[in-house]
Amino acid sequence: MKHNILITICARGGSKGIPGKNIKAVGGVPLIAYTAQTAIAFASLCGGKIILSTDSDEILKVGAEYGLPTDYVRPDFLADDTCGKPDAIRHALEFAERRDRCEYDIVVDLDVTSPIRTLDDIQACCSLLYDNPDVLTSFSVSPASRNPYFNMVEVKEDGYCKVVLGGIYKTRQSAPKVYDMNASVYAYRRAALLCDNPRAVTPHSKVYVMNHICFDLDEPADFDYLSYLVDTGKINLRS
Repeated sequence: MKHNILITICARGGSKGIPGKNIKAVGGVPLIAYTAQTAIAFASLCGGKIILSTDSDEILKVGAEYGLPTDYVRPDFLADDTCGKPDAIRHALEFAERRDRCEYDIVVDLDVTSPIRTLDDIQACCSLLYDNPDVLTSFSVSPASRNPYFNMVEVKEDGYCKVVLGGIYKTRQSAPKVYDMNASVYAYRRAALLCDNPRAVTPHSKVYVMNHICFDLDEPADFDYLSYLVDTGKINLRS
């Protein structure tokens, strides 16, 4: 069965942790360039369309330089710190369906700030939806270095601490496996977005565990680490 796929790239202008991070240079090119080239390659592979969602004229300009469409501007009410990303994706989907005069049954979101991904990673996330009709969303994850069942604590109201989820496991190996959402690839069924409260994680979600390093850029140290990996040739972000 052929699926009608929309690829969204969300890159709002405001960033407090790393100002201007979506177009900050890594390996000599703006960060968004790596996600742009992967999105274009995947669109060619699956016959999909791309939409760039940003409120920034500067990001639109840089996106255009790397082949992204610039016919959509994210409204201000979807570009502040309180807006959930699925709400922004839904708005972009609705615009794309009017633009392209069709309905997209699957939306693939590629996060600019988590660019260490392959086309196989994207295909694997999509296959979780293709092969499981009841799955509403899928997303990429990485093995977690800490486990809330074993070695993560929270401080209680009385000032003492406790293991976050019970603390009944005596070894890391016996605790349930947990994963970090690395924010690189999300796949949504249309129905998962066109609802009252769209979320990436639903009661009908599955994860794809990446077999390589992948992380989101939240702090300046994350950006420095990515730059080091690219500059030393330890990873290749080009498709």
